[in-house]
Amino acid sequence: MSIEVKVPVLPESVSDATIATWHKKPGDAVKRDENLVDLETDKVVLEVPAPADGVLKEIRHDTGDTVNSEDVIGVLEEGAVAEAPKPAAAKEEPKQAASAKTGKAEKSQPAKAAPAPSDDSLSPAGRRVAAEEKIDASQVAGTGRGGRVTKEDLVNYSKAEKPAAAPAQAARATPGSRPEERVAMTRMRARIAERLMQSKNSIAMLTSSNEVNLAKVVAMRKQLGEQFEKTHGIKLGFMSFFVKAACEALKRYPVVNASVDGNDIIYHGYQDISIAVSTDRGLVTPVLRDAQDMGFADIEKAIAAFAKKAREGGLTLDDLQGGTFTITNGGTFGSLFSTPIVNPPQSGILGMHTIKERAIVENGQVVAAPMMYIAISYDHRIVDGKDAVLFLVDIKNQLENPHRMLLGL
Repeated sequence: MSIEVKVPVLPESVSDATIATWHKKPGDAVKRDENLVDLETDKVVLEVPAPADGVLKEIRHDTGDTVNSEDVIGVLEEGAVAEAPKPAAAKEEPKQAASAKTGKAEKSQPAKAAPAPSDDSLSPAGRRVAAEEKIDASQVAGTGRGGRVTKEDLVNYSKAEKPAAAPAQAARATPGSRPEERVAMTRMRARIAERLMQSKNSIAMLTSSNEVNLAKVVAMRKQLGEQFEKTHGIKLGFMSFFVKAACEALKRYPVVNASVDGNDIIYHGYQDISIAVSTDRGLVTPVLRDAQDMGFADIEKAIAAFAKKAREGGLTLDDLQGGTFTITNGGTFGSLFSTPIVNPPQSGILGMHTIKERAIVENGQVVAAPMMYIAISYDHRIVDGKDAVLFLVDIKNQLENPHRMLLGL
């Protein structure tokens, strides 16, 4: 029986998708729930699983085609079995017959092992790394779902192999060469660029900054971090402190948690915090829903799960929908200071930065302290400067006195 392979129903915020990669070709045997094709939207990459065991009979939309919800992109023949290639022994029959006629016995030669097939389960970025670094993906141990080889696996493998290959690469380098490479922008990257320009052009954006002494947070992590990890199975990071502080500050300054809809302002009675996560395809912002009700361990576990899903390309549209306020941490890459861009229709974004030990004056004495610059960019159409600055001061006060957020102060 023939079964149509269709594009899944896309949410209203996603108009169409692009065929990124077919992992099977017509005539290939497939198993139920095996990934057949990757669809790239402007937010995530969707996997289309096989609806049943059988053989992929037909592909109706090739790589690069634009498709819409429930479009038929292929046909699967349920229960069919792919034709196996003829065994090599059949080709040896004439030779064996000739040997029989002469009465001479010939020793059979062992068949040479066929080279491992290329890994069709690689993401487009993974295939690009494999091609550029000339890596045989079958030799790389995968850490993704079901043992799938990720781009990160390939990059790590390449780094481990590079010392031996360095002399040959150096010999091939041409002094004074000016190489260039033109690569088509992915849908996700194009959408990110579009939204950033939309934010800059449609929002009266302003940024305020402050600095935070994280000595007490650092001391708390040092004192209780080991016990926290043993109890909850996750490390106590800095992000949970910032998320909790943001939730408390948003309760006191709800306009920073609001969004603009035409001429209306929507005040949200909950805090859904978007966490900026960097991936090989661009920056994505999965959402911690009802973060105001989450404990430190819940937040750390959720962020770790999002980071893992992002590396493996497993984020779903539901993970990215919504959000009332965003936190981005450029400090993980060493950024000392930045002016983050608001993620519409949200009204504010908090920027964290790298922690640097600096000399400060405390109680009349010059001491060294772990300091971080923090910044809030906000939509000045609805958020006044006073509210934004007081919101940032609230964040500062909570982080410099962590017990305040535990008491809701």
